[in-house]
Amino acid sequence: MTAAIHVERLSKTFKRYQPRRYRTLKESLINGEVFERRLSERVEAVKDISFSVSPGETFGIIGRNGAGKSTLLKLLCGILKPTSGRVVVHGRVAALLSLGVGFHEQMSGRDNVFLSGLVLGLSPREVRARFDDVVTFAELEEFIDAPVWTYSAGMRMRLAFSVAVNVDPDILVIDEVLAVGDIAFTEKCLARMREFQARGKTMLLVTHDIASIAEWCQRALWLDQGRARIIGSPADVAQAYLSEFSEAASMSAMNAVA
Repeated sequence: MTAAIHVERLSKTFKRYQPRRYRTLKESLINGEVFERRLSERVEAVKDISFSVSPGETFGIIGRNGAGKSTLLKLLCGILKPTSGRVVVHGRVAALLSLGVGFHEQMSGRDNVFLSGLVLGLSPREVRARFDDVVTFAELEEFIDAPVWTYSAGMRMRLAFSVAVNVDPDILVIDEVLAVGDIAFTEKCLARMREFQARGKTMLLVTHDIASIAEWCQRALWLDQGRARIIGSPADVAQAYLSEFSEAASMSAMNAVA
């Protein structure tokens, strides 16, 4: 069976620069910048990761802040290009990586729905056919013609999630944005996610919540400082993840006493 997502020895390195010295006005005009930059270090955000996600599987990714989760998801969605390795994705991907990603602040919610639908591969006719469902699910009938910059965080989440699920993607990627919504809307989103699972859709779920990994996922990856510490069942990943923090807490307590 062809994998929905196949990741092979994936790495991403960022270059970090810092200004070296102040230029004279003449130097600035010649070189086009006030500060001369020099490379200070290379940061490996993702390091030699390999895994596959089967069609219809819900795959969890867990890790602390700065572990490389967001970078990994951007690589999987094609937003970033890998430094080395490769990502192969089969099917249409809809991603909720952070609030408002892909939304144009000055455009209305209506225009952003059409723009997002086209970017995700729908034809103008398909976007028009699904528009009412998007607005109704998001509960934004009164605000759909207002510019997105006037939306609250919860409104942005509702619109982003509604667009993502109503384009009927093969793969749905969710990066903890549901925490922003109110309880009633979050429950509606979770019900739609269960429907996706029942229909055999593939999902990637990024969360800090071990319980969510256990409830939703068939397998999970623990990402730590850009590396895959363990890939396996939610129970195995949760046990390893929690054990790490228990040991760290015990060492901190011992050091404090000493």
